[in-house]
Amino acid sequence: MTNFGPLFAPTTSLLDETRAVQQRLAAAETPSRDEASALVPRLRDVLHGHLRLYHQHDAPIVADAEYDALFHALVALETAHPALVTADSPTQRVGAAPLEAFEKAAHAAPLLSLGNAFGADDLRAWYDRLVRGLDGVEPVLDAELKMDGLAIALTYENGRLVRAATRGNGMVGEDVTRNVATIADVPLRLHGASVPRRMEVRGEVYMRKSAFDALNERLAREGAKTYANPRNAAAGSLRQLDPQVTKRRPLAFYAYALGPVDGSDVPASHAAAMTWLGTLGLPVNDRSRRCESLDDALDFAETWTAHRDDLDYEIDGCVFKVDEFGFQQTLGQVSNAPRWAIAYKFPAREATTRLLGIAVNVGRTGAIKPEASLEPVRIGGVTVSAATLHNADYIASRDLRIGDTVLVKRAGDVIPAVLHPILELRPEGTEPWAMPTACPACGTPLEREDGDAEWYCISAECPAQFIRLVEHFASRAAMDIDGLGEKLARQLVEEAGVARLYDLYDLPVERLEALERFGRKKAENLVAGLEASKARPLARLVFGLGIRHVGQTTAEALVARFASLAALMDASEEALVAADGVGAVVAQSVFDWSRREPNRHLVRELAARGLNTERLDGEAVAVASGIDGPLAGATVVLTGTLPTLARADAEAMIKRAGGKVAGSVSKKTTYVVAGEAAGSKLAKAQELGISVLDEAGLRNLLGGGDHAFG
Repeated sequence: MTNFGPLFAPTTSLLDETRAVQQRLAAAETPSRDEASALVPRLRDVLHGHLRLYHQHDAPIVADAEYDALFHALVALETAHPALVTADSPTQRVGAAPLEAFEKAAHAAPLLSLGNAFGADDLRAWYDRLVRGLDGVEPVLDAELKMDGLAIALTYENGRLVRAATRGNGMVGEDVTRNVATIADVPLRLHGASVPRRMEVRGEVYMRKSAFDALNERLAREGAKTYANPRNAAAGSLRQLDPQVTKRRPLAFYAYALGPVDGSDVPASHAAAMTWLGTLGLPVNDRSRRCESLDDALDFAETWTAHRDDLDYEIDGCVFKVDEFGFQQTLGQVSNAPRWAIAYKFPAREATTRLLGIAVNVGRTGAIKPEASLEPVRIGGVTVSAATLHNADYIASRDLRIGDTVLVKRAGDVIPAVLHPILELRPEGTEPWAMPTACPACGTPLEREDGDAEWYCISAECPAQFIRLVEHFASRAAMDIDGLGEKLARQLVEEAGVARLYDLYDLPVERLEALERFGRKKAENLVAGLEASKARPLARLVFGLGIRHVGQTTAEALVARFASLAALMDASEEALVAADGVGAVVAQSVFDWSRREPNRHLVRELAARGLNTERLDGEAVAVASGIDGPLAGATVVLTGTLPTLARADAEAMIKRAGGKVAGSVSKKTTYVVAGEAAGSKLAKAQELGISVLDEAGLRNLLGGGDHAFG
């Protein structure tokens, strides 16, 4: 095998070999079988070498026309002699037939998440923990840019790419090998003299900003849906069932970690491992830096916080790793994150724009949610035209007025929120905003309980609530009915006669097929999805019913206590409040909901249509099992909007740390974690003398954070 040397070695040998192959091709217009057998491997090696220079280093040494001539010569030879075609040939980056679905792929070793540092103090605290864990040794760190893309694990056997898998849940991902094989940055075959028998490489699939802009322009011209940002574009492109679509998307790849290796000695440090991967032909980011001290690491973080926009790809932070693998093993891991690595997150993106209007939307429980309509503004690579305003009290406390210039941020680079007005720029004649007194969907007067931050429409006939309920019922966390989102929920209610949840299960294919934008296949798929949802675990059904105050965690707790939906519906308030994590407010809500005859009729009709209403094996065990962690035995209540954590992520972190998440505050509550627009739960906690934490306090209690690795 021709060895073109290290990744950044001089290219004289490649150029010499290129000229030799060109001369050999010119000397034999129609090579014999034996001549082709000798020439094809050399030609493949030459093409692989030029691909590396072009895609990984932007430093081609031959003209495009020369490369094209070599490529077409290989195509001609392989066409004439099909037995010479190999899976790693440059001619094989062509994609394949579309898949019905991705297969699952178990990882050889878990793809761990990372703890987060949100500033210099967090980074210092992490480093101090490292030093204590290493008995006073101050370790060398490797600093890398945190690419904003999609984590991927590549498996090579005898140097050939055999599998590419997404992160998934860290243990099992999706097999996207055929799509990854279309990415020019990903070598189909490794080069060099030290290729192991089997190895796994972890890295990031991403899309450059310039490529993203060009892709969106093309999609817009074709009348297709455009993407909001490069990360979404990368994720959406990689998860296409048709590899031919992925091939047309300008994806790129960087390797950032070495996975399990078999059949070769492994370098002793992360930096050495990255150099080794480079010599094998894998692209590694040249912005990495060796940090001899914490000050070096802080300087790296400050530099890239200021210069992130100078890059042609999105980064959302830096990653710091202990360099020596021996030290990594000594430090080990906690939960699903290593102690020896951390992600330094950049501050949230902020921008100013004009508040054009305030609309109110009706949620599935009748809660009235105000939303800001904004003059479109780019924040962190995304155009933002709407943002949350939480509730009426939030608007009043900041005196937000239509026409104001406002400061908007994307918390955690994800959720847009209006922070406050710029009073110096307020135009004359603005008026304070007032919450409507009637439901915008049905005209019912709105009500608000004492101490509650939310206004509610209490009408059981409100059409907006039912449309949202259908959407919620079909959501992934509930009944997971594929394809049934907001638009389809509205169409089924308004055009297909769905008036109660059980009507969904009476929809025939013929009725659906007659609806606008429906075809036979779409109708059959929806009916099949509805049929499959009948076997979902009981906790998902309880959550999907949309009972006020009953989230996923509360639904699981109720199912752990009550083995059937019938038992739950017949339970007294005293029995309900005895369930772990269920307080008086939740118990009252479930009890009241269960006593209403329309709801009891709904449950009977769902059961009659074959939906599972019994606790499945494993549901109670999963909820009741204890975890030894910093929150073991603690009950935590979340209220308000946290700066960077989505509610589901915060709940998952608490449960992984051994805690229980409750929906209401009671004497059983250990901590209340309060964010923006916290309502009556915060007041109740203060009244009972319960410890109140903000997001930073929660993270400190947990001893770190949780985010995507890399």
